[in-house]
Amino acid sequence: MTAQRDGRAYTFLVNPSSGGGAAPEAVVPVARLLREAGSEVDVTYSPGPHAMVELVGAAVDRGDVVVSVGGDGMVSSLAGLVSERGGTLGLVPAGRGNDFARMLGVPDDAAGQARLLLGSAVRRIDLLSVTGLGPVRQVVAGSVYAGVDARAAEIVDRATWLPRRLQYPYAALRSLATYQPGRYLVSVDGMEHTYAAATVVVANSAYYGSGMKIAPAASVEDGLLDVVVIEAASRLELMRSLPKVYDGSHVDLPEVTVLTGTRVELRGSARHPIPAGGDGEPLGPLPALGSPPAVLKVLPWALAVLA
Repeated sequence: MTAQRDGRAYTFLVNPSSGGGAAPEAVVPVARLLREAGSEVDVTYSPGPHAMVELVGAAVDRGDVVVSVGGDGMVSSLAGLVSERGGTLGLVPAGRGNDFARMLGVPDDAAGQARLLLGSAVRRIDLLSVTGLGPVRQVVAGSVYAGVDARAAEIVDRATWLPRRLQYPYAALRSLATYQPGRYLVSVDGMEHTYAAATVVVANSAYYGSGMKIAPAASVEDGLLDVVVIEAASRLELMRSLPKVYDGSHVDLPEVTVLTGTRVELRGSARHPIPAGGDGEPLGPLPALGSPPAVLKVLPWALAVLA
């Protein structure tokens, strides 16, 4: 193991494609301010998943804070690695949504981000473990969702021709216009529930979809997951209720159910396989009814962050 440096030092890992290419620009002023404050700063542009494991390991062994520069997908890709190595994560949000940074209260400006990285105390937060959505266990920071919102995430990836602030609302309306309800079996801490639903969200964080407050009571420090079920309704009713998701008032609607627990099993069937995603990234199809479920578990206080 390499000897730790004196004082706080930083390894920035940058996803150059985040935010339509915004991440490389976002890192420059923050890194400069940290260097001007006397900190050691290394900046690496993300070379791929295998190399990321090695880069995180080397940074943590040096005693560096690992700083995610990108969107929610980049945060999730690093959170599990940093947690497993016992390191500390910082955030410079530079994606389209930046919902996990919003949850943690990370400032939007470079000066505020630099102050946070330099002076913030370490805070321990929960993460979300996912099995059954792909060949290996995954760790997600914010939320996992199955249904119409996963279709919306697919549309967002193709909506680069729109201004960033319009991409998520456009994708949400497009996905609602063509959605088909599914039949979901949701088990929370052993209690089973069946729904005909548009979507099921298992949330560690309150926000997703670029500022939608999908799980308003969620906390990243309570050791619990919030499960939000939006039951099937007409397309027009779902479109009319969409603005309520931005302030969290949708949870008062009769078609919305909120459950809490530490372990969630999820499966569902519809006319076509139900897509699932996590923090803006596709995770694969949801297991069908009659198949082994996807299993989502809270990892209490698993990650040290500067926030």
